[in-house]
Amino acid sequence: MPLAYLPHLRLNYRFDGPPTGPVLVLTHALATNLTIWDHVIPLLPPTLRVLRYDHRGHGGSDTPAPPYAMGGLITDAERLLDHLNIRDCVFLGLSMGGLVAQGLAIKRLDLVRGLVLSNTATKIGTESVWQDRIAQVRQGGMMTINAPATERIFSRAYRATPDIAHWQNLMLETNPDGYIGCATAIAGTDFYTPTASLRLPTLVIAGTEDATTPPDLVRETADLIPGSRFALIRGGGHLPFVERPQAYADALITFLKEIGHV
Repeated sequence: MPLAYLPHLRLNYRFDGPPTGPVLVLTHALATNLTIWDHVIPLLPPTLRVLRYDHRGHGGSDTPAPPYAMGGLITDAERLLDHLNIRDCVFLGLSMGGLVAQGLAIKRLDLVRGLVLSNTATKIGTESVWQDRIAQVRQGGMMTINAPATERIFSRAYRATPDIAHWQNLMLETNPDGYIGCATAIAGTDFYTPTASLRLPTLVIAGTEDATTPPDLVRETADLIPGSRFALIRGGGHLPFVERPQAYADALITFLKEIGHV
């Protein structure tokens, strides 16, 4: 996959779809990478040009020494879109990526014509929770948080399937410095006031089995943005497209059609 050589950082990215199609950007959650979208993309309209990338500290992107600030993650997204000459995209942010999406729309509305905020909020967790997780990873690596993260992210039914091993391995493969850096950024982020100022087409997605960003928390974010749509994926966890891919794709396609992006 290609690398974007940005100031002081290389970001790994991938395009799917025709080079002239309307752009949909997909950004992933903490301790995952761009491959989490592999089963979603084939369900999307073939006219879309889909861009996905690895956040700093994840996948094939560079891992600067932690800590990171959310402003840095937002600047990464901004510079990548400028580097690739992308304007008027729909930007889908999942969990941590949803914080990046909110910050990007606040900072550079010229780049974004629509938002999809998936399994995210204006503030995710508390400072103390994140500091505890950071300390665990510093002391024992990614294995120390793997089991509790799996319980928060996936439904009980999905955790009982053999497929769960893939997602556990994906978390374990995350660079600890990348996790620590991004967890620090999440811990210091509260976008309640700036997100309430947003005025652009927005879809907000939650999963009924999500213990990381429960539906009520996600709905509160939707309520901040006038005219936003809210979609609840029944049976879906924190990565609802893993457990309910067609329902997730249907909600996304409906939104893209409503705003004339496909």
